[in-house]
Amino acid sequence: MRRLILLTALALGTHATAQTTLTVITHDSFDVDKQLVAGFEKANEARVRFVRGGDAGELLNRLILTRRAPVADVVYGLDNSLLARARQAGILEAYRSPALARVPAAYRLDEKGLLNTVNYGFVALNYDRAALARTGLPLPKTLDDLKKPEYARLTVVSSPATSSPGLAFLLATVNHYGEAGAWTWWREARLSGLKVTRGWSDAYNKEFSKNGGRFPIVLSYASSPAAEVYYADGYDPARLPAQSPTANLLLPGSTFLQLEGVGVLKGAKRPALARKFVDFMLSGGVQSDFPTRMWVYPAVTGTKLDPVFGFAQRPDVAQVKASVTANPQRLVDAWVTNVLRAR
Repeated sequence: MRRLILLTALALGTHATAQTTLTVITHDSFDVDKQLVAGFEKANEARVRFVRGGDAGELLNRLILTRRAPVADVVYGLDNSLLARARQAGILEAYRSPALARVPAAYRLDEKGLLNTVNYGFVALNYDRAALARTGLPLPKTLDDLKKPEYARLTVVSSPATSSPGLAFLLATVNHYGEAGAWTWWREARLSGLKVTRGWSDAYNKEFSKNGGRFPIVLSYASSPAAEVYYADGYDPARLPAQSPTANLLLPGSTFLQLEGVGVLKGAKRPALARKFVDFMLSGGVQSDFPTRMWVYPAVTGTKLDPVFGFAQRPDVAQVKASVTANPQRLVDAWVTNVLRAR
């Protein structure tokens, strides 16, 4: 009898522990202050377990494949280029955080709360000032310039099939050229030497000349030059350098406003705690922490930025047609057929 009671107590204890664990799946670039997470855990008597899901495109694919047995309670890192596919797949449970009221309407991903906007940024081409200067070439002025061999062989971008910046860039080119024109641009650029990597990290951290690679032009974000200053030795916000070692190459038709959000996964084991985590991501502490960790702009109005963001840019981004973002997976499939498999 005592053995039965002990086994029952152990089982209940294990169940209680499991009940207090919240699983959050994110893209690989996610980063937040551990002390903020510890504060959330203490306030909610819970443990947060983070799972890396790859780049945002890979993350969405994984969530769709596991939707009948969700691998997490909350997802962070899906964006406006992926929302339509996530909505169609039915992987998200609507929860509209009260904090979304402090996010400008233009930056809200979904008014029902399938994804609550946490941050925004501008996908843009960057260049390494010193490395590009050594080539003796002037800066390209258009995307048509960029597909020429002298520039294409200096450029690395991430794949639209597996990377959210890559998909954003694809959508920008389709918006700029139309579908047929975009496929022509991509094919000619690749034949001229454009390199396509699996994800942003491969492109920026491995292939970009500023980080030891051989390509002085890279697809990244308009805030990346600010990050280069921030991570330089001896960074002092009171004594900023005259310029960043990298700069933006804001060619017409090459930029995209990216909105990233957090949402509750349908079938979450801890739905109440998941909703609290959504609120947490829009709290003042996280919003203030994100800019110099993720190099994005906080979604909540009034959040202060580090002075280093003076090296970032908020470019004028052409409005992407609704028809372009309505079914991005169709465009990715078409890109694979018309670009990757083209001979």
